[in-house]
Amino acid sequence: MLTPEKVATATTPRRRGRPPSAKPGAEQPEAMGEQRVEAVERALSILDVFGDGTPRLSLAQIAERTGFYPSTVLRLAASLDRFGYLHRGADGLFRLGPTPLRLGLLYRDAFDLADHVRPVLARLVERTGETAAFYVREGERRVCLHRHHSPRLIRHHVEEGAVLPLDRGASGRVLMAYTDGTDPLLAEVRARGWYLSLGERDPEAAAIATPVFGRGRHFIGALGIIGPRSRFEAESHERLAALVTEEAGLLSRSIGG
Repeated sequence: MLTPEKVATATTPRRRGRPPSAKPGAEQPEAMGEQRVEAVERALSILDVFGDGTPRLSLAQIAERTGFYPSTVLRLAASLDRFGYLHRGADGLFRLGPTPLRLGLLYRDAFDLADHVRPVLARLVERTGETAAFYVREGERRVCLHRHHSPRLIRHHVEEGAVLPLDRGASGRVLMAYTDGTDPLLAEVRARGWYLSLGERDPEAAAIATPVFGRGRHFIGALGIIGPRSRFEAESHERLAALVTEEAGLLSRSIGG
């Protein structure tokens, strides 16, 4: 027989001021070598509810999304407000404060792309035997941001920081394809996902490049290999392109793409 207390439990949405206790026999965080502070996790859960891009939320909406009691939300929100993580406007709605932006900018400044790019370049050199490089666009030019030279005696040599034309070469075409308009050739590059250059900038050189993306599929730059044209012409272009696109995909994922 259901008591009034059981009926209320069965029909009322569960609210909480803290995460539910672990089930009997369940492994506890301490047993897994994990240390947790519940109050901190609850406060971070409140910040997480804005992760879908909703700019402002009411107290009831935050309580619904987190499963916390409104009183718990208010108590945690007061601390978040004091440190600039959250702000409640005159209309009673909550929005993110300036601190997450400040920390995000600090994170961006501390993020070293080279730590992710260099291992990829080294693997490309090992897998293809050709020089590998990562290019970014600067206005109407392309800049070799990072490179790893081939160990072969006959190889293409490019220095980091080298400035090259944007409208010639595989990496230049890829950079244009993902930052410029509707040129049919550039649309073809986007559809294929890579570009092969045979003697465009240097009659004796060839290259294959493909795009690299960051978070939100934001275009970052072009990853490619370059070497003597004779070696590229003797190789399967599809095989080389597959190697480059595979490594570009791994790089994109490692930086949030």
